[in-house]
Amino acid sequence: MGELSGLIIILSVIDAVLAITIVVLFLVQEGNDRGMGIVAGASSDSYFSKAKGRSLEERLKRWTAICAILFATVSIVLYLAINRGW
Repeated sequence: MGELSGLIIILSVIDAVLAITIVVLFLVQEGNDRGMGIVAGASSDSYFSKAKGRSLEERLKRWTAICAILFATVSIVLYLAINRGW
């Protein structure tokens, strides 16, 4: 296979950065579980927490999805670049 081309190195770095970004974004997001208290009718949600959920959580979910799509695309291009010897 010889030396790695510049394209393969750049794509590998981008792929690794996207993978780390996805993990970090996933870990920062809050879970949807509220425990058994939600079954009993206990709710500690305030207006602030509901509004915060719509803004910050939605942005985190959107960025996670964007990074996942980019990661998949870059991984496919990297696979093709390695196999075709670009």
